Amino acid sequence: MESERSCWPAAKSINCPVNLIHFIPVVMKVLVTSLILVFLLQTGATAREIIPFNKNWSFKKGAIPTDPVKSQNFWTNGWETVELPHTWNAKDMQVNYNKFYAGDGFYRKTFTVPDSLKNKRIYIRFEGVGQVTDLYVNNIYAGNHKGGYSAFTFDLTPMLKSGQENEILVKANNAARPDVIPVNHSLFGIYGGIYRPVSLIITEDAHIAVEDYASPGVYITQHHVSAQKADIGIKVKLRNHRSINRQIEIETAIYNREGQLQRRNVQTHTLFPQGMQTSQTQLSLSRPHLWQGRKDPYLYKVVVSLRENGRLLDRQVQPLGIRKYEIIAGKGFFLNGQKYPMYGVCRHQDWWELGSALHNEQHDFDLATIMDIGATTVRFAHYQQSDYIYSKCDSLGLIIWAEIPFVNAVTTQEKENAKEQLRELIRQSFNHPSIYVWGLHNEVYSPENYTVNLTRELHDLAKTEDPGRYTASVNGYGRMEHPVNLQADIQGMNRYFGWYEKKIQDMIPWVEGLEQNYPECKLMLTEYGADANLAHQTEYLGESLNWTKEFYPETFQTKTLEYHWGVISKHPYIIASYVWNTFDFAVPMWKRGGVPARNMKGLVTFDRKIKKDGYFWYKANWSEDPVLYITQRRLKQREKQETVVTVYSNRGIPHLYLNGQELPAPKKGYTDVHYIFEGVLLQKGINHLKATVGDLSDSIEWVFGQERKAGEAETLNNNAEHHGF
Repeated sequence: MESERSCWPAAKSINCPVNLIHFIPVVMKVLVTSLILVFLLQTGATAREIIPFNKNWSFKKGAIPTDPVKSQNFWTNGWETVELPHTWNAKDMQVNYNKFYAGDGFYRKTFTVPDSLKNKRIYIRFEGVGQVTDLYVNNIYAGNHKGGYSAFTFDLTPMLKSGQENEILVKANNAARPDVIPVNHSLFGIYGGIYRPVSLIITEDAHIAVEDYASPGVYITQHHVSAQKADIGIKVKLRNHRSINRQIEIETAIYNREGQLQRRNVQTHTLFPQGMQTSQTQLSLSRPHLWQGRKDPYLYKVVVSLRENGRLLDRQVQPLGIRKYEIIAGKGFFLNGQKYPMYGVCRHQDWWELGSALHNEQHDFDLATIMDIGATTVRFAHYQQSDYIYSKCDSLGLIIWAEIPFVNAVTTQEKENAKEQLRELIRQSFNHPSIYVWGLHNEVYSPENYTVNLTRELHDLAKTEDPGRYTASVNGYGRMEHPVNLQADIQGMNRYFGWYEKKIQDMIPWVEGLEQNYPECKLMLTEYGADANLAHQTEYLGESLNWTKEFYPETFQTKTLEYHWGVISKHPYIIASYVWNTFDFAVPMWKRGGVPARNMKGLVTFDRKIKKDGYFWYKANWSEDPVLYITQRRLKQREKQETVVTVYSNRGIPHLYLNGQELPAPKKGYTDVHYIFEGVLLQKGINHLKATVGDLSDSIEWVFGQERKAGEAETLNNNAEHHGF
């Protein structure tokens, strides 16, 4: 066993005939000067420091050869310098149907730790690696993590050499495997690589726990929340790395947004040398400023400080949004006692040509788009997303559904990993006031008894970790009596009427049947919609579309979304609904609708450049911003001389002009913003349409030539080079 640990890397699965550290290129032995300077500046620090650890990594993709000579060559040649976040699937997973790389990728980095940090603890924190990680430090195997979406930490202290150069090696592997969720690449791709940032955390030898599933080590709970009072509980997990008892002070304080102290408590604590310990404090606020969603996302902050003999050891700052969530079956969602509209969208994290290796600017763009459409709630599907984006939702007032990637298929080998990922999600995200529910699974079924039991265990785990939030499971069959249903607080259902099943109009008998037969069950419509390839357009639309074909017209998506929201808006039994999806995204196992490796159900194209008609449908219905929009602007070459014009207006009845002549008043559609002008007669050639209401106007241009028959609409060849749409 000792000989296995002496080679680099140390895992048995890796062929290592010699100590490969001697073959590191000279360039890798250059000191990371900027990092050393940061370290030196910390020499006198007495609280934790968080240092970005993202530059000057070397990367190589591929498995290590078993042949000793080839193995040596693998470690010495062909490495490229990368900056994190990084993924090796930024392009292949998005364009090559079923031909993307899934396997090993290696990252390594050298750095020097000054002697001044000899008595400090040094941790490394990964925010996301796809999806199984093995870590080696200075020829020593440091540990393993399974799961591509949660953060994790390792204590590097025992393996580092002060005053000397140290090397870190990361092996990442994004191949699907039956014991790690998600167990396949079917509904979305598992991008490989260190695709979220990495940091070093430097602490004193007594500190707020870093190793607690990469959580902040501070847990904030709320009780008896009202406009008059709120009771705030703060639990702190602590570590002592000396072999003696230590008397410390724990100061817990709540500050308002303006930085004014609201409540403060100081207590002494004997910190034992063995094991992780817990301290708890209760504070009450009179007449608190409540967190009111998008209207007023007011945030306090909780500051926890550790001191020993007056010297600051550690400090953590966490957000506090004081709010009360309540769901009443058949009536709706209530925020602080008031009914709150749950205008929902879903979001996948990947971007065209970036994959999952995003920076904060991409997260900001996506959130700005979601805010612009008027959404009040987001289902972040189907996995834990960046902590940054959850934090932004806290400050924007978006109400969040967070979930684990137990999705699409069951292997019976994923139980422990599903529990582990749920525990990580909850502990790492516990203090985000924007999160109201933990998602346990999405469309997993057979074997039913196993799935039922696992869902029940996940629900129990979530309630043990966090009694104050809801849990949810999601079914794709639309039947409340399905065997895997009703194992969580909320039953989500994914329905695609007119797309994967039945006709668009079948949505009404479905929801009315549930209202009648299950009035006390909490129901959410967790996915609905249809694909839309912008190069596919037609006026000839039925009430259903065969999704297995190659023709995915945007006009059918628009028709589907109009009808569905018309039904949802009139049925409070559907407590919340989430249109699938805000953005097109990669599905590397698919080839549908003329574009390989693409799900086109987004309201916005994969490259985020074009907003489809459906986007403006929801913005008109949800947003307080003025909207006036004529649909079907990409169906420029018209198929019918006598046609219908649809206009969305949330500022009253629009006027419509065809070639300068005002048309008769429209009829009202499914909602108050939906206006339909029927019997519009186009002239041969170019036709100008202009809509006005108040000081708003919108114009488009159509061309009519020879009227076509149904089914003869032209389709354009659409491929992956067309910027993601």
